[in-house]
Amino acid sequence: MSRLQWEEGAAPTYAAGAAVTRPPGQPGDGRPPACGGRGSGTHNGLRGGTSEATPQSPDHRRDALSSEPPSAVLERTAALPAGGTGGVRRRWAPLLLATAAVVYNDWLPALVLPTGLDPRHSYVSELYAADQRFRLPFAALELAAAGLVVAAALPPGCRRGAERGKRAGWWCLVAFGVCSVADVVVPMRCAPSAEPGCEAVNPWHTATSALVHAALFASMTLLASGTGRSALRWVPVAALVTAVCTVGPLFGHPGWHGVVQRTHLVLVGVWLVLVGRGEGRGSGPSGRD
Repeated sequence: MSRLQWEEGAAPTYAAGAAVTRPPGQPGDGRPPACGGRGSGTHNGLRGGTSEATPQSPDHRRDALSSEPPSAVLERTAALPAGGTGGVRRRWAPLLLATAAVVYNDWLPALVLPTGLDPRHSYVSELYAADQRFRLPFAALELAAAGLVVAAALPPGCRRGAERGKRAGWWCLVAFGVCSVADVVVPMRCAPSAEPGCEAVNPWHTATSALVHAALFASMTLLASGTGRSALRWVPVAALVTAVCTVGPLFGHPGWHGVVQRTHLVLVGVWLVLVGRGEGRGSGPSGRD
């Protein structure tokens, strides 16, 4: 190969710590001509040869990723931060639960309405008893609160990767909403605090109310466990104490249970707000501390 061909065909390549590369068979090379491929005697061989340090092409990287086992792909995906639709759902949870907290305290409008019920000595469920004047509006508020709770609790309950106990807590919150719907479907027949002949114990309504509280306190226990937030610990305790103090009329000892029950409902509202805030930040009740 002439000097002119060498200058036009293949420029010499340099590497750190390596000598100048000459065309195979060039005088002074000291090596026999190669048979082909890298270092072959043709110009294409000199140009097309690649060193081991050459970066892989995007096609090579895609081939390497596609050869990963499915388990490795799932682990790498689970390690990614929450975002996309998951982030949108997290942002909706605080709003839904905060709204549910306000609507759930539907005894507040009764303070300005002529219901005929004394809020100090009456159950809130008497507002939507079967024979009450404002039954439909208060029943609608109860149903709206239940729907908001279910809508907020379903996405984290179905979320993959969360702790099993936390997911169970969210499903208990869903059950709380469903049982609240049943509480409206089978209301009290009358208002015992305003009608002397009305019994405080209505078997079906008492049973659904018991289910509401069982689901509520199960969710509180499961979602509050393992969190370092003190409010998520004392609110369930205070809510349980106030709930127990409302059973007086069921045992023939009415009086002032309305005040305690309304305090209980406020505490439940505070709990819903705290759970929603924790879910919105992606910490605490969601199981991703």
